[in-house]
Amino acid sequence: MIHDIAPHTYDNQYAPHTPRDEDIVLAYRKGEILCNYEDDVLSFPTLLQLGASADTLTYLFTIDQTRYFLAGVEVDPFAGFAYRPVSLARTAMPRVASFAAITGHQLSVWYRDSRFCGRCGTPTVHDGVERMMRCPNCGSMIFPRISPAVIVGVLNGDRILMTRYANRPGAKRSALIAGFAEIGESIEQTVRREVMEEVGLRVKNLRYYKSQPWSFTGCLLMGFWCEVDGDDTIHVDGRELAEGVWLTREEIDWDDIGLSLTGEMTQRFRDGLARVEE
Repeated sequence: MIHDIAPHTYDNQYAPHTPRDEDIVLAYRKGEILCNYEDDVLSFPTLLQLGASADTLTYLFTIDQTRYFLAGVEVDPFAGFAYRPVSLARTAMPRVASFAAITGHQLSVWYRDSRFCGRCGTPTVHDGVERMMRCPNCGSMIFPRISPAVIVGVLNGDRILMTRYANRPGAKRSALIAGFAEIGESIEQTVRREVMEEVGLRVKNLRYYKSQPWSFTGCLLMGFWCEVDGDDTIHVDGRELAEGVWLTREEIDWDDIGLSLTGEMTQRFRDGLARVEE
């Protein structure tokens, strides 16, 4: 998956380091990132190449010995570098660069949306110890927020429920049930509610599989296997989904590049490794 960057080591502990010439600067503009992108290979400018002032940069994270900083002012493209959609990180290589691009984008959106206090409207300031924006007027503390969400593999004997999103031109039948947790419910309740809302099915025997940070939407995905409980007639909601079908391993014709939790879970089903009981 996109966050599996071993043997590289990701360190997200906040520390206001002083930028060095060789450090990477991530610059974003309306869903795009300043980068060099040739033959599916993605790279970013260093501080030396960019020529930015160190006091306009915000420390983000470190991967191995390389520090990544966020450009605090708009940066113009220059020789070899142009703004490209952040979504290209879905297929770009190396994987460590893709991971840096989307993780930096998630933080850049949070910094952009946290410039003013939501309680009193005062401009916020960077905290010197934690990754936090602080209001100097009322003392409100603003931390990055991560939205919990589920990916659900619903099993029915030797078949799995595969869906196709609505309102996405060209969408393939390549999705599992997915959705965000709502206030006041457990993550297990989220699984049951999302399956019922989207395809009208009851489920049982929930088993947690694994999680994945998904910076494209600022969420933490939690994967579950479960079984259909009772009537297996699918009633697609028609709003989020255009289609839902039960498919055997042989009937799944979608190939995933290993980017997502959905892709990994689908592949485990195809390999006969999907389980609701140990």
